[in-house]
Amino acid sequence: MAIEFIDLKAQQARIKDKLDARIQSVLEHGAYIMGPEVRELEGKLAEFCGAKHALTCANGTDALHLALMALGATEGDAIFCPSFTFAATAEIVPHVRATPVFVDVDSRTFNMSVESLKRAIVHAKELGLRPAGIIPVDLFGLPADYEPIEAIARENGMWIISDSAQGFGATYKGRTTGGIGDIATTSFFPAKPLGCYGDGGALFTSNDELAALIGSLRVHGKGTDKYDNVRVGVNSRLDTLQAAILLEKFAIYADELDARQVVAGRYSAALGQRFAVPFIPEGTRSVWAQYTLRAESTEERDAAMAALKSRNIPSVVYYPMPLHQQQAYRDYPADPAGLQTSVDLAKTVFSLPMHPYLSEEHQNEIIDALLR
Repeated sequence: MAIEFIDLKAQQARIKDKLDARIQSVLEHGAYIMGPEVRELEGKLAEFCGAKHALTCANGTDALHLALMALGATEGDAIFCPSFTFAATAEIVPHVRATPVFVDVDSRTFNMSVESLKRAIVHAKELGLRPAGIIPVDLFGLPADYEPIEAIARENGMWIISDSAQGFGATYKGRTTGGIGDIATTSFFPAKPLGCYGDGGALFTSNDELAALIGSLRVHGKGTDKYDNVRVGVNSRLDTLQAAILLEKFAIYADELDARQVVAGRYSAALGQRFAVPFIPEGTRSVWAQYTLRAESTEERDAAMAALKSRNIPSVVYYPMPLHQQQAYRDYPADPAGLQTSVDLAKTVFSLPMHPYLSEEHQNEIIDALLR
């Protein structure tokens, strides 16, 4: 059997009967938009991560956009984002006429660097921008270092949107991602640790006013009903079929997270003498959206990926170019000391197959290819 980078078929085989029953139930009741499964899912997600409210939406990018709208981000605001991440984190900032300011990442965790954030805030003020918010990313499933980021936010009167598109359900010093930040967001893109069979996303908050506002904004700015528009909103709802699928996937999510720990542990134990394996700070637990190695050079990475390819083993580079170097974002402000770690990581990281159903036999084959 071929080695899958992410094996959704194995997961589907495990819960197929329950998935079929859930889908059939939706087909029978016919409430395809905002049906009862959506409300059931939101309740279970909120309870899981410790947030008071969970509000689903159409995708993870919309979740970030809705969060910015609810928090009132606008022209003249500086929103601080890591450069080493997927474009969605930054692209929603100009949509509300605010300015993304790029921050470097830590060389061990690949998450937002606190020292770079401090420099970027000073720089934004020098440019005449108002430091308004921070969007840390739980990259590859590992929570950002929230305590110092929260201290910086309080000191500067800023809010935090936790971008946990890759990290929903990870833990940080006794807290679960989704329950961290003024608003947290996640994605249910199929490849995510908790993914549906289409697009989907969610926002989490314990602030009643923000929750009510997001609930309005995601349905065209509705008031008492969808024909009573009290504000300019958007159309961003999770359809009921996807909620039904997510309910069955969520039922096995804790078990799958435990299985991911086993896979990651085997990789790290076998490859730690050859590559820089993921660093997991004390008090944190990753959900392992990706298992990412760092080579010493681009040449070493290319050789490793070629060795894997020669044995029909997939590998992927997340991400080949940091955002601040890309055409769409290169003119926005950034840490004046530079973002060298983001640049270096883009040249040296590569990700291996990672999912809860990766057999020990297949994992040994991957490890053998790399060590040889």
